[in-house]
Amino acid sequence: MSDIAYVNGKFLDINDAKVSVKDRGLLFGDGVYEVAGVIEGVLIDNLAHLKRLERSLHSIELELPLTINKLIEVQKEIIMLNSLKEGTLYLHVTRGESQNREFEFPEAPRASIVMFVQHKKIFHLTQDKLRAKVMTLPDLRWKRRDIKSIALLAQVLAKQTAHQNGCDEVWMYEDNFVTEGGSSNAFIIKDNKLISRKNNETILSGITRQAVLKLVQQESLLFDERPFTIEEAYHSSEAFYTSASVFVMPVISIDGKIIGDGNPGPLTLKLRNLYENFAKSFINQKNNN
Repeated sequence: MSDIAYVNGKFLDINDAKVSVKDRGLLFGDGVYEVAGVIEGVLIDNLAHLKRLERSLHSIELELPLTINKLIEVQKEIIMLNSLKEGTLYLHVTRGESQNREFEFPEAPRASIVMFVQHKKIFHLTQDKLRAKVMTLPDLRWKRRDIKSIALLAQVLAKQTAHQNGCDEVWMYEDNFVTEGGSSNAFIIKDNKLISRKNNETILSGITRQAVLKLVQQESLLFDERPFTIEEAYHSSEAFYTSASVFVMPVISIDGKIIGDGNPGPLTLKLRNLYENFAKSFINQKNNN
């Protein structure tokens, strides 16, 4: 049986789920999106994702076409309809259909919202799945990376190059300093201290990143919020990246250079375990309600 998607108030077979050819998301990439992890049918850290969605929408002067409470109802419904136990839920909001292909906003825009799910293993991954290889490439994106824009061509090209070179992720850089991953936030560890770029308009404020940094604080681990160079990354003792679909992913090589001893580092694995416990807390909350 096919998956079920949600398009502007209707639940449809994924093969029948369509938007207009004049949708501004299709024509201009005029929209924003979110991806949240799902474990045992429960969305992980969903309210934080929705707050970021609202912030992205505000930044592009677009209103959410549903109330937050209604949006959460739809999310739960689509998880149930798809019998999603583990994976991700994707949603995007665009400025909707235009009468003409003009760059300026329509006078009375009707925002369009789309959701669908992906079934995939993201929790309790085996050790052989925690060995990511990364390559570095120049960051060619626009300057407002704090907005989670659906316009992802630069990341698509970079991640495809990484894939063709046998890598799992790309770390992009400007002036030799790493900005972030193609679909993740980048971290290195040196002298038992975590290092990651300061959260501002040069990177997306990752929801998993935020949660990991709270765990770092709770565990009294050292954190240095600053840019790091590619050369620093090559000589780090550990490296990892974070996202809603991979949680905390250990990096064992960057541009073919082995990180540490070539195995997931102990501090990275500790952080992954802490984050998995954090994720499980949302399941426990649901079970206790």
